[in-house]
Amino acid sequence: MIIKNIDELATSKLKKDALNILEEGYEAIVTGRLISSQVSIKGNNLCFEDYDICLDDFENIYLIAIGKCAVASAEVFEDLLGDRITEGIVLDVKQGNLKHLLSEVGSHPLPSEKNIFVTNSIIDILKKATKKDLILNLISGGGSSLMCAPYKISCENQKQFVDELMDRGVNITELNTVRKHISKIKGGQFAKLAYPSKVVSFILSDVPGDDLSVIASGPTVMDNTTIDDAKKILKKYKMEDSANLLDVKLIETPKEKKYFEKVQNILIGSNKVALEAMKRKAEEFGYNTYIEDTKLEGEAKVLGKQLISKEYLPGSCHLWGGETTVRVKNIHGVGGRNQEFVLGALSSIRDGMVVIGSASDGWDNSDVAGAIADYNLYAKVLDERIDFEKYLENNDSYNFFKQVGGHIDTGRTGSNVADFYIVLKE
Repeated sequence: MIIKNIDELATSKLKKDALNILEEGYEAIVTGRLISSQVSIKGNNLCFEDYDICLDDFENIYLIAIGKCAVASAEVFEDLLGDRITEGIVLDVKQGNLKHLLSEVGSHPLPSEKNIFVTNSIIDILKKATKKDLILNLISGGGSSLMCAPYKISCENQKQFVDELMDRGVNITELNTVRKHISKIKGGQFAKLAYPSKVVSFILSDVPGDDLSVIASGPTVMDNTTIDDAKKILKKYKMEDSANLLDVKLIETPKEKKYFEKVQNILIGSNKVALEAMKRKAEEFGYNTYIEDTKLEGEAKVLGKQLISKEYLPGSCHLWGGETTVRVKNIHGVGGRNQEFVLGALSSIRDGMVVIGSASDGWDNSDVAGAIADYNLYAKVLDERIDFEKYLENNDSYNFFKQVGGHIDTGRTGSNVADFYIVLKE
């Protein structure tokens, strides 16, 4: 089981059903299985659906993997390609055991000097590749922080700048728009550096709507945003009053079509895969099941309250995928958007309902994936006179659920297709 503490959490049939539905979603997005079911070698061709790459057409094959799924995806491609790989780098939040590729561990969600060092090594590979070479990229969520090449700004200043933006509640599309314009490798810059090589990117989506130009800040995708778009976002979040903004210089992303003529970007997985698997499992349990949205966005605690307050039919299961945000008021609070979503829902939960918020990567800005709650948990909180509103106000959802129970423990899953939200009504 991917959910390690499912037996401990399943204190009622409804909670057990909800957790098993969630487990099914996790099982469906195990990176190795997901890629292996779609990519294969046939003779000398690397095949994906109707798209074939003849490997004999290239003198060198370079492989770059970035993001929280980098190690797991690189393992599959290493098994497929073997000695055909000339050289490559894998940059993830965890170490891989790879034969033909250099595995590096970087930081997330904020950049670091290590990330910059490894990214410069990736850039060296891109610059030496020629028109006779193939560059295979395995791109997944987390790549924006991991593959980091700041433009005219120190690592520390960029780290503080990005951290402040996130604390102000910027959504992932807005954040990555800004990231593209303070980087020498995001927003299509990777493709420009690799030109005129053949570039094929296999992409796992962690962003609402699966916009390829937003995932990992679109390193191999032509960017349709501009410096002016980045400036508007900074103004929206009142970043002009930030001291960290003074050291930020913006760069325009490449718009020349020639850099993208030999680039193929392939979406290989998203939260739809998990949501559809969860839907099948819920229907197997007898629930009338609805995938409400695959691109849920908004403030976590507000959405938690809104979604649990809706009127649902008895015997129904409601599923969402997406990525919410948290406006940080207390920098000392611990927790992530999924725990805050569930805590926000708590005061409106009714008898016979269960709510879950859980991160597909297993890491909700803490060592847990998210949380589960029902009316019994709320009754316990009231009975013990625990001031849950104070925890919510202090962005301290982790310590709340640590005290009362409800943490979902998966460890780092090696998958990343945004977050899952479930409301189950008996």
